Amino acid sequence: MSARVVHFEIPFEDGDRAREFYREVFDWSLQSMPDMGYTMVSTGPQGDDGMPAEPGYIGGGMFERQSDLKSPVLVMQVDDIDTAMKSVEEHGGSLAIAKMPVGDMGFAAYFKDPEGNTLGLWQSAS
Repeated sequence: MSARVVHFEIPFEDGDRAREFYREVFDWSLQSMPDMGYTMVSTGPQGDDGMPAEPGYIGGGMFERQSDLKSPVLVMQVDDIDTAMKSVEEHGGSLAIAKMPVGDMGFAAYFKDPEGNTLGLWQSAS
């Protein structure tokens, strides 16, 4: 199974403070999605579809810190989250947050690796 890092997520205590910090310090473009409790982050130029317009960088998101997601998270794209989670568990990792739909875009899940790090999985809807 091949999985590329395609996204990052940064938890926050104070959304306004976090957004201002990353906007001012790194000139990131931020799009708040209040209905989802999420902020989309672009770290470079975007195309009309909101996706990276140049190779070599990834975008991400920000959300309110949760008990299971306290530190920044790298997210890897996989073809099938269920298959990937089975492999994670067979190799000493464990489920942190079960597979969930993300609007009509796809599915996300989170796991802990054998070292206790939390990482994310992404499966596109299409």
